[in-house]
Amino acid sequence: MKSTEKSNFKTRYSVGQEIVYPIEERPFKEEVLLYYIIYLEVTDMTIMVPVDRADELGIRPIVSRREAQKALKLISEDYEPIPADWKMRYQMNLDLLKKGSVLDIATVVRALYHRSQIKELPILERKLYDNALKLLVDEISFSLNKNKEEVEKIIFIKLEVT
Repeated sequence: MKSTEKSNFKTRYSVGQEIVYPIEERPFKEEVLLYYIIYLEVTDMTIMVPVDRADELGIRPIVSRREAQKALKLISEDYEPIPADWKMRYQMNLDLLKKGSVLDIATVVRALYHRSQIKELPILERKLYDNALKLLVDEISFSLNKNKEEVEKIIFIKLEVT
């Protein structure tokens, strides 16, 4: 991130601090704004998020080691059965995923994994599960400094315990 006299917005991240997404300055109308440049591997798309709206849009630092371990513990715990109506279940899990916390993501992965063991998930719900699993693997691998394959194995071992 370059400093600029034109931008007086302060970020909660400092220059040189490791974050998942790079920050770039881009002109917009009459001013220069800071943007996080985010590549979404799932959709092969790059998006630009204005830094001053990042918190409201859910951008946050990678969780601590402790939070990542809490998420791994959560997926191996007992869970409450989820609605049989897949549309209701889908909306409930989508709402959790939108919250963006690692524990909410782990809750979605756990619920949909166990539901898929009972009956094959509908296509939309399967995509939701796949996206949640990828998010969980990515975040935990960054947090624990482990490779994604290792983290995925850990997740599935813990899911199969319950």
